[in-house]
Amino acid sequence: MDPDPPVWLLDVDGVINVRRPGWGAAPRRGFAVAEGVGWPIRFAPALVGRIRQLHRDGVVEARWCSTWCSWPAEIERVLRMPPLDRAFGDVPDASVAKLAAARAVLLGGRRLVWTDDVVVPEPGPLYDELTAGGRALLIRPDPRRGLTPADVDEIERFARRTDTA
Repeated sequence: MDPDPPVWLLDVDGVINVRRPGWGAAPRRGFAVAEGVGWPIRFAPALVGRIRQLHRDGVVEARWCSTWCSWPAEIERVLRMPPLDRAFGDVPDASVAKLAAARAVLLGGRRLVWTDDVVVPEPGPLYDELTAGGRALLIRPDPRRGLTPADVDEIERFARRTDTA
């Protein structure tokens, strides 16, 4: 596999943790603890399995890019994910840190996949900046449904492309 696959900046809430995941099977539920509070996590095991496989196989390098970056072990426990790098640590404003992480990936010469239901920019100047040259795939899923099988297929196709720098 590519020694420098695209970096996948992966949000949790509204992307993986969603009300009605559309993956054809009942969602799994659990609780992740942050600041002494148990937060409900509801997710499609098939989605998490695809993320885990793409990361394990070196198709993408998945990194947490979420308010859960302060508690990665909790979210990994609930989702049954291997430890992933974090895009940032404890920060006062995760939205600012998420955009900085996306820009840092591109400035570092890597291709970018960014999935976030809030911070991924809508079409416009910032979107155009990040996607210039075809080096980034930005997906802003419906926060009630999260990533769909079609979204993950698109991520895999983008990651396996060899026609971009």
